[in-house]
Amino acid sequence: MINFDHFRIRPLELSDLQNYFSLVENNRKRLEDFFTGTVSRTKTFEDTAVFLNEIIQKREDKLYYPFVIVNVENNELAGFIDVKNIDWNIPKAELGSYTDEKYAGRGITSKAFSLFVKYCFEHFGFTKLFLRTHESNFAAQKLAEKAGFQIEGRIRKDYKTTKGEVVDLIYYGKIKE
Repeated sequence: MINFDHFRIRPLELSDLQNYFSLVENNRKRLEDFFTGTVSRTKTFEDTAVFLNEIIQKREDKLYYPFVIVNVENNELAGFIDVKNIDWNIPKAELGSYTDEKYAGRGITSKAFSLFVKYCFEHFGFTKLFLRTHESNFAAQKLAEKAGFQIEGRIRKDYKTTKGEVVDLIYYGKIKE
């Protein structure tokens, strides 16, 4: 667990089902283009329960690691960070994140993300972390740059949005210091 201010970053658990469903539901419109899997797999509370069980199993299999940013004052989920597309041979992984709209723009995600990057290098032993984002996602670009990531290039036609459009993504990387 990572603690800062009145927030905690911790692994997502089955007991988070109601709060996680609410987080996605309250931000569905904001997430629909670039969190295709999450949006498509969490349309109902029941779907979300199945999805949560699957991603927690992936964590046990060391294939995927979902985390939540929790406001410890009211136990609300302020955001989500995941470790995905892991290549243990290098070892490297991709990070993804989103923030609840009511917590956005307050510096919480920047602080959480920077602390989480450090945690990933130390805890998992990754030598490289990367993230991909669309050119329109200025918040993600700023987040990456504040955490010390550098643009490594543009990957053409690398992601299919919920609407079926295949788009280019900007690739950011950070090497363990």
